[in-house]
Parts: sequence; C-alpha cells; structure tokens
Amino acid sequence: MKRAIKKVAVLGSGVMGSRIACHFAGVGVQVLLLDIAPPPPEGGFAKPSDKNKIVNDALAAALKSNPSPVYHKDVVKKITTGNFDDNMKEIAGCDWIIEVVVERLDIKQKVFEQVEQYRKPGTLITSNTSGIPIHLMADGRSEDFKKHFCGTHFFNPPRYLRLLEIIPTPHTDPAIVDFLMSYGDLYLGKTTVLCKDTPAFIANRIGVFGMMAIMNVKEQLKLSIDEIDALTGPVIGRPKSATFRTADVVGIDTLVKVAKGVADNCPADEARDQFAIPAWLDKMVANNWLGDKTGQGFFKKTKGAGGEKEILTLNLETLEYAPRVKPKFPSLDAAKPIDDLYTRLKMLVAGQDKAGEFYRLFHYGLFSYISHRIPEISDELYRVDDAMMAGFGWEIGAFESWDVLGLVKTTEAMKAAGYKVAPWVEEMIAAGNKSFYKIEGGKKYCFDPASKTYKVLPGGEAFIVMSNYTDKEIWKNASCRLYELGDQVLGLQWFTKMGSIGSDVLSGIQTGIEKAEKNYKGLVIANEGANFSAGANVGMIFMFAIEQDYDELNMAIRFFQQTMMRARYSSVPVVVAPHGLTLGGACELNLHADKCCPAAETYSGLVELGVGLIPGGGGTKEFVLRAADEMHEDEPETITLKNRFLSIATAKVATSAQEGFGLGIFRKGHDEVIMNQGRRIAEAKKSVIEIFDSGYTAPVQRNDIKVLGQSALGALYSGIHAMKTANYATEHDALVAKKLAYVMCGGDLSEPTLVSEQYLLDLEREAFLSLCGEKKTLERIQSVLKSGRPVRN
Repeated sequence: MKRAIKKVAVLGSGVMGSRIACHFAGVGVQVLLLDIAPPPPEGGFAKPSDKNKIVNDALAAALKSNPSPVYHKDVVKKITTGNFDDNMKEIAGCDWIIEVVVERLDIKQKVFEQVEQYRKPGTLITSNTSGIPIHLMADGRSEDFKKHFCGTHFFNPPRYLRLLEIIPTPHTDPAIVDFLMSYGDLYLGKTTVLCKDTPAFIANRIGVFGMMAIMNVKEQLKLSIDEIDALTGPVIGRPKSATFRTADVVGIDTLVKVAKGVADNCPADEARDQFAIPAWLDKMVANNWLGDKTGQGFFKKTKGAGGEKEILTLNLETLEYAPRVKPKFPSLDAAKPIDDLYTRLKMLVAGQDKAGEFYRLFHYGLFSYISHRIPEISDELYRVDDAMMAGFGWEIGAFESWDVLGLVKTTEAMKAAGYKVAPWVEEMIAAGNKSFYKIEGGKKYCFDPASKTYKVLPGGEAFIVMSNYTDKEIWKNASCRLYELGDQVLGLQWFTKMGSIGSDVLSGIQTGIEKAEKNYKGLVIANEGANFSAGANVGMIFMFAIEQDYDELNMAIRFFQQTMMRARYSSVPVVVAPHGLTLGGACELNLHADKCCPAAETYSGLVELGVGLIPGGGGTKEFVLRAADEMHEDEPETITLKNRFLSIATAKVATSAQEGFGLGIFRKGHDEVIMNQGRRIAEAKKSVIEIFDSGYTAPVQRNDIKVLGQSALGALYSGIHAMKTANYATEHDALVAKKLAYVMCGGDLSEPTLVSEQYLLDLEREAFLSLCGEKKTLERIQSVLKSGRPVRN
C-alpha cells in the first residue's frame, strides 16, 4: 500500500507535543494539535475560545522559545488547534496520529480509547513515550489499531536533535515499521533507529547510564561539578552542556525518573547499582532544585554586586552554591590544541593525572555496559552508536570510541582493571577481529554478533561519507582531500579549524574543478565536520593588514574572487552541499555554485560587516547581480537593491536553509533543501550527474548587470546618515555601510548603467582593501580572533 502523510494529529501540546507539531508543519505537513479543555469557571460556562486556551498558550510559548522550533515563521499557518472534547472527531481526516500526553499509562490508554472511536482503519497511530512499554499501551485495542501502532520517540528539541527511535510491538505490521523508518529519514530529517521494547529504549538507557556512571566516578575521584563538565564536553566530542549542565537542561527530575525506571524494571542489568540515586540527588529533587525549569539545579544564575550575570555551581558536599572555578588538568591542557578528535581522545585516556584516571574509569565502565546491551536492546551495535550521536549529540559513538582507543588493547586493560566484557566481544577478538567497524571500497562495515561477520551499514549510496573514500583519494594538500565518488563525480572536502577558507582551500577548489573538467562529470564540495565553514581565514587578512602588506592582501582577495568565478564558469557543474555555519566566504561559494543542496539546518549569511569589512569574494557583486535580475517594472528599482543592501549591512544570518531562500542566498526552483543532513552529499552527487547529463554548457560572464548609480546611492546614503544620527550606527559602521552602498550602486554613476561582473568585482576589492586599513576594522578582527568565535553581527 502506497502511504502518503498529508495531515498529522498531535495529541498533547506540552513541550514535546507543541514542538513535534511545529516540526511536522516545518516540513510542509498540515497539523491538528489537540489538548484537554480547561475546566469551566466555577458557576459558569466556558466560552468556546476558552476551551482551546491550554493548546493555544502552549503553541504560542513554543513559537517564542529559543532556539526556534520552526524553520520559518510562516509554517504556523499549517497548524490548527483544538481540544479533545470538541475536535477529537477530526482525527478521522488524519494520516498519522501521534500521542504525546502525560507519561501515565492509564491516561494514555484513556486517550487511545477515544482515538479508536474516530480513527479511520489503516491510519498510523504512535506514541512518543520515553519509557512506558509500548506493548502495554495497545492492550485492549482492536486488531487494526495494534497492527498500525508503534512507538515513535522524538528527542527534545525535535527540530534540532536528529534521533527518532522506532519501537514496534509484536503486533506491529513490519510494513509500518519500514514506512516509519523511511519517512522519518527522508521527510523529517531524522536518524531513525529501530529499538526493542525495553526500558528507556536505546539512547536514554545508555545516556542515563553514562551520566549516572560519571556521577559515581566523580564521587570516587572527589571531582567537582566544574571539573566533570570540563572533562566531559567538546574535548571528548560531547556537547558543550557536558554532564551536569545537560542534566539541568533536561530536568533533574527527569534524569532521576529514568534512572529509577531502569533500576526498577531491569533486575538482570549487571550494572543496576550504577542507577542508584545518590543521597544528594534525592535532596535536590526534594528541594525542587530541578534545573532550568525551576531556576536552579547544579547551576544557578544570579546577579553580581555590579548587576552583571553570574553563574554559581552547587557544591554537592555542602549543597551550597559558590562561584565557578576553572579546572586545571595537565593532560586536558595538552590535548585541547589538538583538532583531531581521535588523536585527542587517545591522549586523554593515556593521561597520567587525575583527568586520565577519570577517562579510563568512565570509558571502561561505558564499554562494559554497551557490550552487555547487545542483543538486549538492539541486535545491531551500530544502532547504539547512531542513537547516541543523534540523540545525545556525541560526535562519535561508544563502539566507535572503543575502536579509536584500540579494541584489543583497551579490552585487555579493562579486564586488568576488573571490568567485564560480554562474551561475544571475547569471541570476536579470539576470531582475529580487531575492530567493530571497518571501511572497504568506500563502504563502512560493522561487526554483526549474530552472524559473527561484518555487514555493510544500511543506506548504501544514499549516505556518502567522503572520509570513507580514502582508497579513492586522487589529490590532497595540507588542508584538502579530493576523492572519486563514483559515476564520474569528484568530491572535495577540507579539514581546517571551523572550516575556514584560506589559500590551501582555494587551491583545492581550483584543482578540483580543473581535474573534474578533464575527466569527470562534475564536482561536489562539502565538509563533514560540525559546520561547513565559518568563512574566510580572517587571521590571514589581519596579518597582511597589520603589516600593511597591501600587495599580498590584494593578491589574496583577487585569488578568492577568481576561485569563486572559476566555480561559477567552469565547464562542468559544481554543486555545494553545506550544513551548519555557512558564513562569509563560504556563503559566497554557495552564491557562485551551479546548485546548492543545503541541509535543513544550514545557517548562512554574508557577515563581513561584523568585522568592518564588506563581502570581498564576489558576494557583494553577486547580490547586485541578483538584485538587477529581480527588479520589476511595477515597483521602484531601488526596493530590491535596498533589501539586498540591508541583508549585507545588518549581517543577517538565515537560521535555516528555508530562511536562506528568503535572504536571496538560495534560489527558489533551483537549489534544494535536504532534510536529512546525512543525505546531502549523495543528493549533490545526483544533481551533478543530472545537470551534466541534461547537456550542461558553461555559462558566459555577465556584462548586462544594471546598476543604479547616483539615483540609488543618494537614498542609501540618506538612510545610513539617519541610522548614525539616531545612534543606531557608529561612525565606523556608517563608513563601512557607505563603502558597501557605493559598490552596490556601481559607483557614483550619473545614470543607471549596464556593467560587467568584473567591473563590480574590482569595485568590491578596492572597497575591501581600503577598509583593511581602518583601525576600527583591525580592532574588530583582532577581537574575533581572540574569542575564537565565528564572525557574526
């Protein structure tokens, strides 16, 4: 049966329900969001509008939350609200019904009883429970209900955390499971993980074990909260919130509830004692110190004597708050400068100080635990890694971490330290296998304990990981790697801090295009780090500017412009597949590509004004070109140009790929948003082939770009002056904005004129170079370099 999801009903509008509704609306699905009606006022009747107060207030709160649960503000138009009393009958017109009410089995069963009265046969019905056994919720329901019933566990916030756990019951039709696995991947952008119906499923079972084990190691080694969070954050490939900050965000009561649930419902768990709640944690719950939701938990925000914000840390021995203390560990300090996570992890675990001891104890306990969860919670070990990366934000999974540290060596060290591994791991090693994962011919394989063989990971060509193509590497320099991706397509990626674009990367782009033009159909440009690129290497710009080496700086900017134009006017298609931060020079590369396949979570913008510069790699030129093409006879010519000018002048950054279309970075009907970030490279490769096979012809440089000269320049200058007069812009801001306006108007021309791309590039470069000599610009660049953060307004 071909199944289409046109309308979804979400039952329950709490934190999860309202945000799940927003996510479905964001991908274009009509949503019916329902919740209970509040009790009528005493001695009176509720007005019809009052009956939807709970659901409407919940949706309004979700839309105001930060980060935003929607890709674009207009998606709320796809959400209709109502209440269980008046609107439950409307679920008959829905293709999928998702229950997200309070975590009580009796209440869920009551809701499902109502659902069965109105649900049409064949409709999907799922629960977002985080721990109640799925099979218990379907007790007493019809055969058709049970056949189409399943657990679909989203993680909060649903837009940003990519995990969707699919938990079938023995009665669930396998075709329904296959559909949900596929739909979650393709349309919701999720890493769909098939789970067994066991307590806490996969991610929470392992994640909460990890947090509780860390708390126990903390007690053993007498470490502080600040020390633990310094040790368990980005330095080991975990989120910035690390351990205790994560607990505050999730809710300490939630953590305790899950831990108790595992302890109560998993009597055979060999590490059950790790889930025991420490006395200080029980005390925190009794005090209502539950984290962010109650204003204090492991951390507490206060105001200092001068009114400035201060974060205090809880001392778990005295249960009193005190100022945060920056931890100091020699091994941590030595490892931080190392960019490669694998190398860094090895160094940390080998450390001979207390930090090293912590890492060994923590990892040994984690590895022992995950080995014993196969096949209890999953038959396939890669699902455990997928769940932890997508649900808890780990950069690498637990089994992959074991590989990085050396499976055989680490297992021996674990046993010597008194940690047991599951028998299947012992048998695997005894058979001569030295890792859980291996890569052959561009494909990643994972050991399968049931068959005792390696099996290729599912997804095949749909999930291209360029780093897996090391045996297909055809060129490299200090920063870049160029691979054959098959089907006569090349792939380029680079490995610089924050994906910054310097001379090595520009040379890599030029080389990739040159080689593709000779023997291939085209080139895909993408990166596999946390972000595509935070932009041009501002450190190089600062060095040339501070030394007043303007000839070198001029050559560097000219090379950047030439590389962007090379991407635009190559004889083969160049497709860029960005994700995450795509700022400044990286945004300019997108503007010059034949096509972009951005992940839904792509944050793009021309942000150069944030450091007192204008886009100098062709970005300003391209916005002028697009503004000229967008001008309409029925509106003033300056309107389109003004909108483009403001996007650059205010350093606007799109908070999603969809917003990128609104800013004019991506082109409607041309560029394509890829919901699942893991699919973007494969989709970009497919686009290269389609464009080439349709008869690609290299475009011709433009010399017909209409610029408005003085007629628009005067209006923009007037606006800039008004902003400065009203103290919305500094003297330096006004100077930079005027330089930008001058370029975007084509200079001080007496009348509208048709100019070439090169004419605009020359104006752009001249303005960029002149601003590099400004003291305020250099101060801003230096500030960015010191902070280590990307350029933002």
